[in-house]
Amino acid sequence: MNVANTQIQMRKGLLEFCVLHIISRGEVYTSDLIDELTQAQMIVVEGTLYPLLNRLKSAELATYRWVESEAGPPRKYYSITEEGKNFLLTLSDTWASLVNSTQEITSKN
Repeated sequence: MNVANTQIQMRKGLLEFCVLHIISRGEVYTSDLIDELTQAQMIVVEGTLYPLLNRLKSAELATYRWVESEAGPPRKYYSITEEGKNFLLTLSDTWASLVNSTQEITSKN
């Protein structure tokens, strides 16, 4: 088994949760999403993020609006929908439960 592959899969599993959490704070441009995820060591590339954002939009968990830019083409700013907020609340509960379960298991000798 390759530890790097397992680490990548663990991050991918949390990526949707993290993206929804970021956009729940307000509208965000894709490069800002990438910057925050990278700073948090959730290393992500555009080729991973754009399909995820499209899935979130198709599921009506996120939406976007176009904003004209002074320096180039218009930009797409993403935000969370009401349905997305409810979905995020459920994911937050699941995350808290997983953290507790993992800590319980890994704290034992």
